[in-house]
Amino acid sequence: MRTTTPNKQGLYDPQWEHDACGIGAVVNISGRRDHAIVEHGKQVLLNLMHRGAAGADETTGDGAGILLQIPHGFFRAVTDPLGYQLPDPKQYGVAMVFLPRMKSCAAGAKRCSSSWLARTV
Repeated sequence: MRTTTPNKQGLYDPQWEHDACGIGAVVNISGRRDHAIVEHGKQVLLNLMHRGAAGADETTGDGAGILLQIPHGFFRAVTDPLGYQLPDPKQYGVAMVFLPRMKSCAAGAKRCSSSWLARTV
């Protein structure tokens, strides 16, 4: 068990260390891909009785989940048959967007996000 704060390295900076309520982090700091990290992450979610948004809206869930890297090969397998050419690995990002349920509002949100995306690419 580590008893000291690690030195600043890569994206990590110890100045941002602070106590947090209801989070868990499982990483392989060597950058090695390993499914065991996903299994450990699932166990962290099960072990946390209180998470940041727990109980805020019990009908839709608390928003807890696992953030993970999805392999470039998976995206290629999905996009190649669609005729979409992906940039090289680590040169693109993926986002999940929750749209309003009302079709007219969802259409407006899609138009807005499409115009924003066109300006940022």
